[in-house]
This record gives sequence, C-alpha cells and structure tokens, in this order.
Amino acid sequence: MLRIHDALTGRSGELAPGRAVRMHTCGPVAGPRPAHLGDLRPHVLSDVVRRLLESRRVRVLACRGPLLDGDPAALGAFRRAAGALNLRPPEHEPLAGEAVEAAVELIAGLVERGEAHVTAGGSVLLGTGSAPADGGAGPSASPGGGADGGDAGRVLWAATSGGPAWDSPWGRGVPAPDVRCQAVARRLLGARVDILVADGDACSHHDGPLLGAGHRLTSGPVLFDGPELLPEQVREAGLDPLAVRLAYLEHHYREPVRLTWDLLREADGTVRRWRARVAGWAESPSAPLASGHVRRVEEALDDDLDTPAALGALRDLEGDDSVAAGAKFESFLHLDQVLALDLAMEIGRTPAP
Repeated sequence: MLRIHDALTGRSGELAPGRAVRMHTCGPVAGPRPAHLGDLRPHVLSDVVRRLLESRRVRVLACRGPLLDGDPAALGAFRRAAGALNLRPPEHEPLAGEAVEAAVELIAGLVERGEAHVTAGGSVLLGTGSAPADGGAGPSASPGGGADGGDAGRVLWAATSGGPAWDSPWGRGVPAPDVRCQAVARRLLGARVDILVADGDACSHHDGPLLGAGHRLTSGPVLFDGPELLPEQVREAGLDPLAVRLAYLEHHYREPVRLTWDLLREADGTVRRWRARVAGWAESPSAPLASGHVRRVEEALDDDLDTPAALGALRDLEGDDSVAAGAKFESFLHLDQVLALDLAMEIGRTPAP
C-alpha cells in the first residue's frame, strides 16, 4: 500500500484508492516565460504516482495546469518537453482562460452564499468581514495572500487596473493563483481531489481552504549553478532527455536537487548503460521475475515514493551474478513501467561499428 507524506499536515498516510484516483498537478509556470527544467519536477513526481497506481490496475484521472495560453510557442515547448520526459498526457489540460472562468464561477458562489465579501475597491476576500476604510482589499491584497495568519481575509480576487487582468462581476482583476488552480481542478475532476501536486514555491496551493484534497505532495526546489536550464539545451548537449527524469528520481521528491551538467551526464550514462544491459539480457532465455529484488524496489516506492532507495535496489539487481540474465531482463522491463526510462529502446538494434 502506497504511503505518502502530506505537505499540509506533515504526516504520512496510506493512499486508499477507490475505483479511480483524481489527481491535479499545478503548473507548469508562474509567469510569461518558457518552462525550464525546474518547472517539470512536480510533473515528473505526479507521473511516477500515476504510473505506480496504474501498474496496480488503479485508474487515474489526471489534470495538469492551468497552462498559460498567451504564448503558443512556449506552450508547445512545454508539451514537447513533457513528452520527452515520458510524462503521460493528462485527461484534462486546461488553459489559463478556462481556469479564470472557473475561478470567477467559484468566487461568485462564495459571495452569493455569504462566505466571501466584495470590497469597495472591487476585490473579493474570503469571510464576511467589512471592507477596509480605504476601500481596497486590505494588507493582503496580493493574490493568494492571507490576513491575520488565517483563512478569513484571504484574497480570492484582486482588483487591478494594470497588467494582465480579466473581467468579472466585481470589475477587472486577477484571481489568486491557488483559487484559479483549485477552481479548475474542481470543475474538471469534481469537488474532491485525491492527490494535489505542486512545487515548493506554490505553497499556497497546499493550504487553501477551497479544494478538498486527500493528499498534498510538494516537490523540492531545483537549484542551478547558473541560469535555469531549458529542456532543449539537454538534447542540444547530446544527452537523452530522460537523463533529466533519472536525475530527479535519484533524489527523494521532497529534497532539493542541484541540477548540474555533471549530474545530467552521469544520469545519461546510467540510462544508456541500462538500455545496453537490457538489450544484452534479451538474448537469454526468459525467466521469472527476480522476486526479492523487485519486492525491494516496490517496497521503496510504497514508502513515500523513495525513488533513491528503489534505484539502489535496481542497481543491486543489475550486479547480482546469482540472478539469471532472463530474470534481470523481465525485472527491469517490469519496473520500467513506473521508472519510464525507455529501457527496452536498444533491443534488437545492431550495435554501431
């Protein structure tokens, strides 16, 4: 049974899936810029969760976004990068406009029920408090802010006259990022989401009161020694894009990753070595899974997605001379359903002279 750490409560608990698991992943970017490799980390995390559950015949309904729709080139680049990292396409991938529409609908319902109020300045705050004397949204007028350390006074809609803004019943403004994200998840997945995934910078996505989420996962920060690396730079450097995926899997998802070229080159070498090994083992007679090694990998994944321990167990299997080559072949391909490193890629290919 998969046990995961809840970013909101700080406690670990079992994920007890019903007929289907509904999962929303926030992102990919927080502003009008191309997605860099750090933006992809939470999406790798949610993809591992999805693949692990689906390998156990649990249906997963996934939503990813909202995606910024103002720059088609950047949007296309993100989708290509997601494909290069073997991220399975979600069932829903809303754009920012749809998310804002969902946020307006959600906020309007709260206002109508008396659970939120409109200030004289055209902002909307959670709770029934009166508007500040200056007619604005108070000290927490930035989207996603809070007041007095609690949910009351949380800004749901911030009035603005400059920058990107949308029309609403209260005037032009912007929804709080967490409200926009949660509203579109509710619209597409239902009132309760089983798993909510975001990066560590999107902490407001994890403490908002609007979305009932069973488990909230936060990926750790991605650090760079220089400018943020873009997905296309990896391929231009002659590295397999799945080296990025493996580099993330080599670290626990809650821990920071310093993404350097040395780390990516090392991961690229590992991916290529494993593919060559699998291709070599494919020439041997088939054999049952190496059950002990496979169990160690699966137990590590069940323990809050401990991918470093899982990869350590996989390396032990690789070097265990007592395990038949056919068993290694079957075991590596079985586990690659979750790792998604395309380990069968070299099977049947003629080695280069």
